[in-house]
Amino acid sequence: MSETLIRRYYAAFNAGDWAGMLDCLTDDVAHDVNQGPRETGRDAFRAFLGRMEASYREQVEDLVVMATPDGRRAAAEFTIHGTYLAADAGLPPAQGQSYVLPVGAFFAIRDGRIARVTNYYNLENWLAQVRIPQGE
Repeated sequence: MSETLIRRYYAAFNAGDWAGMLDCLTDDVAHDVNQGPRETGRDAFRAFLGRMEASYREQVEDLVVMATPDGRRAAAEFTIHGTYLAADAGLPPAQGQSYVLPVGAFFAIRDGRIARVTNYYNLENWLAQVRIPQGE
């Protein structure tokens, strides 16, 4: 059941179905943003999705999902294929740069919904892929 929930979450992500993603979450979801603070609640997650939609177009590929036998925790490993559309606060300028990045995500599951999402990827790897060489 937890594996199905996580796969549904990422299917909604790939479809750009933010309502579908939000439906997978508890009202008090904790979201640990890579290299950032913890954000709490569906409204905060909705705002995060808005920021992501403005700056990035991404697709999850090569998804592998694992869950504990009791279904209370799950993990996902995948490759994100993206395009950097518009500059995100504090990050380099965007000019449609493409990137491919391995990502790990960890989840807590409660009452059939995701109660915590923790994402990890190598920020330095991403920065190296999107930096625009001088003179271009």
